[in-house]
Amino acid sequence: MVLNTLDIYQAIILIAIGLMAGVINTLAGGGSNLSLPALMMYGLPADVANATNRVSVLMQSITASRGFYNHDKIDARSVKDTFFPLLFGGLVGAIAASYINVELLKPLLLGTMIAVSLWVVLKSDVQTEQHSKQKSCYSSKFALLATFASGFYGGFVQAGVGFVLIATFVGALNYDLLRANAMKVVATVIFTSIALLVFIFRDQIAWIPGILLGIGSIVGAQIAVKFAIEVKAKTLKIMVLLMTIFASAAALI
Repeated sequence: MVLNTLDIYQAIILIAIGLMAGVINTLAGGGSNLSLPALMMYGLPADVANATNRVSVLMQSITASRGFYNHDKIDARSVKDTFFPLLFGGLVGAIAASYINVELLKPLLLGTMIAVSLWVVLKSDVQTEQHSKQKSCYSSKFALLATFASGFYGGFVQAGVGFVLIATFVGALNYDLLRANAMKVVATVIFTSIALLVFIFRDQIAWIPGILLGIGSIVGAQIAVKFAIEVKAKTLKIMVLLMTIFASAAALI
């Protein structure tokens, strides 16, 4: 699937939207509520737009993962622990997305984004520090199911998956918010990689707009990592809430 009628102004718009989506996705989630409508505005069907969006998501997530890793916010043991549930969930979700109307999950998406962001913001730092150390996703059936479900959702629709991942890492696996944000982008690399292969096999990728979005999203991810590393936890929580309100409003338009 190729879209080759973009002029220079359309290309600039896609790069700018990619930059904003890269910032939003790295800090919290919901950036796809900007990029998906933009792709459909240029004539891509919903399923192709959903698939094409994964190109930029993967590019920004790899960039953000490198940034967090360079600041020692990513633990290799955590990556190994969650790798297979996220990968398998992403595979099943992507296969489902290639056949099912993604709009069916829109009400669930909005409810999840708002509920999770409010919970993260209201959760006290003291309570987080007093909790036990990070848990393995294999420590309970609930933790394993939550990790798999996050991968499935990311493989299926992507938009808003950041909030689902934050809920999983903070709520089910006892991560602090900064490390949850770091693991969130690593998790996105895992399930987006396998999802992208599915969509390539199904010939649902429009490469030109996907790469243009990706160029902007790389810059956005770099900006967001620097911000996330330097700000205080309470400020980051407020940013998560603001990003949620913005993403929810964008999804409703």
